[in-house]
Amino acid sequence: MQRWQPSSSLSHLQHRARILTIVRQFFAERQVLEVETPLLCQHGVTDPHMELITADNPCGGDEIYYLQSSPEYAMKRLLAAGSGAIFQIAKAFRRGEQSRRHNPEFTMLEWYCPGVDHYELMDEVSDLLSCILKTTAAKKITYQDVFQQYLEVDPYAINSAALEKKAREYMDIQMQSDDKDDWLNLLMAEVIEPTLGFDSPVFIVDYPASQAALAKIATNDKGDTIAQRFELYVQGVELANGYFELTDAAELRKRMAKEQSMRQQCNKPAMASDQYLLAAMEEGLPSCSGVALGFDRLVMLALGAKRIDEVISFSSDRA
Repeated sequence: MQRWQPSSSLSHLQHRARILTIVRQFFAERQVLEVETPLLCQHGVTDPHMELITADNPCGGDEIYYLQSSPEYAMKRLLAAGSGAIFQIAKAFRRGEQSRRHNPEFTMLEWYCPGVDHYELMDEVSDLLSCILKTTAAKKITYQDVFQQYLEVDPYAINSAALEKKAREYMDIQMQSDDKDDWLNLLMAEVIEPTLGFDSPVFIVDYPASQAALAKIATNDKGDTIAQRFELYVQGVELANGYFELTDAAELRKRMAKEQSMRQQCNKPAMASDQYLLAAMEEGLPSCSGVALGFDRLVMLALGAKRIDEVISFSSDRA
């Protein structure tokens, strides 16, 4: 195939368009407002594990702008302004993410529901999947239970050294780390994830508090401190990531400062905290839950495609 031609077949693009229609009908029936937010912004995320794509200031100043890795921050500003339930089908950008399931430019379906916890939101996500993939109701399993079921370890009780030993039982790896979460994430991605969601979609819930990101933290019935978040897996594919959203601006400042410190330790460029988001949260972000779903991966699952290139018009090497 010549480089000027699309990476996807036209039949796949037609199917993609039909899925977009189904998604919009799904939210229209629930009276969820579709919104658009800027792709080019003054602030990026402080997440030390994410590489952003930068651009010149479109207004002519010296400041660096960022192509957004997610519409999350801007959508939360809309929520604080009183938008009510909202969704967006947005382009997102992340440097260096190119593989069978990744493209540096991709499409994300993200939505937020005020007055709803993450368990109620999981039910809505399951309903959307049934409309598109004709799946049965999704199952839920805790992070602790899935590690005990697949690896016979308690992720809360085990230490970093023991996790490293467990990982090396399954993989020939060069990674060196004293960070417990590095080993937990590796085991989840390489050992557990590929087995999940074949009979029905599976939500993993109650992540360790150290992996809270922008989710609220709580204590479960076993006394463990957990993040009130979930991830969704279908046919071995990580499809969505959702939170019972943090609404405390002071706590968000602390988490962003910790991430900035981690960036410094990793010799990554400093990233200023998004003052617009913090100001909106100080004004008052309503209690809400939100989820980001990889739309391209959803189309891949619907079509049985093996590569993301097969479901987007032009992959980055053809753009």
